[in-house]
Amino acid sequence: MDITIVIGILAGLVALIGGFLWEGGHISGLLQTTAALIVFGGTFAAVMISFPASRLRKIPEGLRIAFGHRNRSSQGLIDDIVSMASVARRDGVLALEQVSSDHPDSFLREGIQMVVDGTDAELVQQILELEIQATELKYENHAKIFESAGGYAPTMGIIGTVMGLIHVLGNLQDPTQLGPSIAVAFTATLYGVASANIIFLPIASKIKARGEEEIQNMELLLEGILAVQNGEHPLLVRKKLASYASAGFSIIPEARGTAHETAD
Repeated sequence: MDITIVIGILAGLVALIGGFLWEGGHISGLLQTTAALIVFGGTFAAVMISFPASRLRKIPEGLRIAFGHRNRSSQGLIDDIVSMASVARRDGVLALEQVSSDHPDSFLREGIQMVVDGTDAELVQQILELEIQATELKYENHAKIFESAGGYAPTMGIIGTVMGLIHVLGNLQDPTQLGPSIAVAFTATLYGVASANIIFLPIASKIKARGEEEIQNMELLLEGILAVQNGEHPLLVRKKLASYASAGFSIIPEARGTAHETAD
């Protein structure tokens, strides 16, 4: 698990609640079941309406992406590609079949397998770029669900507050209860704004960051696979990929041509 996202959420909650208590507030003033029901129930319903069931079933996968820990590093992938380049120059590309079949990265396995099968370099690049685009779209779809929740939650909070004020203004027989009742009504707005900015939107941003990391690794692997297919020297492959990784090239399709020219 990526401990940073857990620490971040907890730190945000502690900061908000701690500041409230420091000013003399009572924790019981923040615990309002009806406000939580309106905000979180309404947000959940709005998200359900916004996305098809096939997308909603992937919410757990999105949470795994956000909270999961990535073990792959660019340097480790570069070492693997350089090792394969050495094998290919020494024993030929057919010797890579056994080496690649044991590699944990499916993208690299598929690419090297196409090279072993004698697939044309241009076709290899086209197929792998399509897979990169599909992966980019997958991460965007995961992030959009949480972004939409972050957009709906504050609105649901305002709706909850308005409903609370309607109830308060409709029962003015006891003026002494007016202040506490209004405070309770505004708790819904607090729930909505806080959940959006501490939970939903940060999770969406984390998913996007994971996606950018994954795409960059896939772009690096694509360059490495093509270099192996071209029979480039392992030292040159390492230098190219190290420069490529450190530069952090854009994943925007229009920028890929520039990235290829720079790397070459």
